[in-house]
Amino acid sequence: MIDHALFDPATIDAETKALNAEIVAAHAAQADPWTLPIEEVRARRRAGTKASPAMPRSIRAETLVIEGPGGPLALRVIRPNGKPRGAYLHIHRGGWVWGAADEQDPWLERIADACNFVCLSVEYRLAPEHPYPAALEDCEAAALWLAGPGKAELGVHALTIGGESVGAHLAVMTLLRLRDRHGLPRAFRGANLNAGFFDLGLTPSVRLWGEERLVINTTDLKRFADGYVREGIDRRRPDVSPLYADLKGLPPALFTVGTADPLLDDTLYMSARWAAANNGGHTAVYAGGCHVFVRYPSALTERALELIDRFLMALA
Repeated sequence: MIDHALFDPATIDAETKALNAEIVAAHAAQADPWTLPIEEVRARRRAGTKASPAMPRSIRAETLVIEGPGGPLALRVIRPNGKPRGAYLHIHRGGWVWGAADEQDPWLERIADACNFVCLSVEYRLAPEHPYPAALEDCEAAALWLAGPGKAELGVHALTIGGESVGAHLAVMTLLRLRDRHGLPRAFRGANLNAGFFDLGLTPSVRLWGEERLVINTTDLKRFADGYVREGIDRRRPDVSPLYADLKGLPPALFTVGTADPLLDDTLYMSARWAAANNGGHTAVYAGGCHVFVRYPSALTERALELIDRFLMALA
């Protein structure tokens, strides 16, 4: 049950309000990313900006290369200090056009240490150079490898999957492909889905958000969808937007979203459909949280990350 009081602006704490104001101001002081060459935006993200400080790269990370549909496919691996209890296949955010597997190492180190999981992040091909379904095919290949020879190679049995924003979208689409194309509906025991972009036709909260860039805005999300899906493809096809797919037979999922996220409706709608499909799981809504608010250290972030830890540990 979702507490409707969470959506009352009066419930947003002072720390979250201040952080959101800082993020909006920092974005407003920067050049609009859509006025810059895409390679420059990617480089700025990797270096970090005031609006989106870079996360430190882990000295524990290694690269594992498997065969992918577009050639060699890199998986960034962070192992736990002890014997692994399971594995977490992570799919990064970035609107399908930005981002990389090494931009969220602290999250993966935390899961590795808290859950004793081997964490693997997929270096999938980016749009617009590689439009739909390239990124999805790479994630599918990584999941199939992990559910097959990867289990023995890593010494794990319990498999989980997840991601943030478009990473959550790709995680769900990967689960659907495993079920429909490979007869593996429960190869993964659970999904950690943070602020997913589940309807590329755009939900009302996306359409109505406007141009204030609290991490992302309406234009950003439209441009992401434009870059990922070529013109002429119905963006509400079930194989493009998982909100419209048959969701029966999928594993339990933890949905995480803040109330100050343009993609709020995507999580509310998808989590309701997930529950109606009798898949199990939980929906956690955080008052005032911006898009992928766990990106920014705060008391709100710590609460959300602790719940993610507990959810994943229970699956091993």
